[in-house]
Parts: sequence; C-alpha cells; structure tokens
Amino acid sequence: MSDRDSEPGRFQVALFDFGGVFVDSPFPAFREACRGKGLDGELLIELTFGPLDRDSDHPWHRIERGEISMLDARLEILELIKAAGIDIDPFVLLAKTLLPNEGGHPAVLEAVRHLHRVGVKVGLVTNNAIEIRERWRSLLPLAELFDDVVDSSEVGIRKPDPAIYRLALERLGGIPAEAAVFLDDLQQNLDAAESVGMRGILVEPDPAPAMCELKRITTR
Repeated sequence: MSDRDSEPGRFQVALFDFGGVFVDSPFPAFREACRGKGLDGELLIELTFGPLDRDSDHPWHRIERGEISMLDARLEILELIKAAGIDIDPFVLLAKTLLPNEGGHPAVLEAVRHLHRVGVKVGLVTNNAIEIRERWRSLLPLAELFDDVVDSSEVGIRKPDPAIYRLALERLGGIPAEAAVFLDDLQQNLDAAESVGMRGILVEPDPAPAMCELKRITTR
C-alpha cells in the first residue's frame, strides 16, 4: 500500500467495467464449452473477441465501436472459428451469459452505494454492442448507480484504447486521471487505464476482495 492511496479525498471518481464486474464474464462459459469437447477455450475466446490487449480490426472490435452490425460480424467470426476446426457457436454461449446476475452482484452494488455516500462520482465504461444495448441496460438501475455511462458502441472508442478513459473523465467534469480509480476483470484494460494515470483494481470472479479494496481507498 502506498501512502498516496490513503490520502483523504485523493479519489474523486470511480469507473467500473460492466461484464465481469456487475454481471458474470462470458469467458468461463466459453472455457467450459471447450473443455467438454477437448478444445482450447482460450483459442475460442481469442477467435470470438479478438486480441484482448489492443484495439484492432477484428469483427468483434468493430461491433463494439459501432462500425458493423452484429449479424455481419457473426458471419465473419463463425468463419474464423470454422477455419480453426472448432464446432461451437459462440453467439449461443453469449446469449446465455446475459441471463444470470439480474440486478448485478450484491457486493458491487453495495460498493457503488458506498461511493455515493462518501461523495465519489461513479461512471460505467463498457465495451458493448448496439444490438444488445436494451438488454444489458435492463440488468441494472443505471440512473441510480452511475453519474455517466460510456458505451463503446455509442462513442466509437473501446477499451483498451486510452482515449476512452480520458473521455470518461472529461464527461464527469474533467477530473484528473490521478484522482480516478478503474475496476475491470481484464488486466489488459487496467494496464491501459494505469497508462493514463488512473489507479486500477482487478475484479476476480469473487468481486468481494476488490470491493473491499475500493472502499478502503475511497473512505475519507
């Protein structure tokens, strides 16, 4: 723990990822589906979602930047998967992952309410798709939880592009990056946030430890 982490009032903003933080990540379902067929789950994840450590022209990345439709991207992704010899439709798996965690993980929701109580602004920064906007937004009371929501498919920028973190801070009043904390389940997204000066917290499948750390560094 650094001394700066304990400075009262240092953190004025907390930004959250959506999938893998408020609701379950789809990645475990992908790994389980492949495990049952003796296939490489990490390969299926990469073929479906593209590289996790950078933005690219992969069809999923283009979905999340709002550049192409889910239907067009699905056709391209299925071709990639077929060429790799994998007989799994990842879009069927994705549809199932939106069903659990209706209302969000309780520990994360309580952490957000804590932030509001101590006067920390709260934002959501999510890589998402136009076609499922209505569905994922219905899972949480967004207006109650967040001061602002940055959806990659609306702004044309996606994590881990550092520009999306700067945009989120600007929309919350131009808060300096050093006064912001970002929570995500992917280390690659945290690395990008930290590259602009934010403090990153990795959220594991059990989000409770990350929420405890968040509360510790934001309690004034």
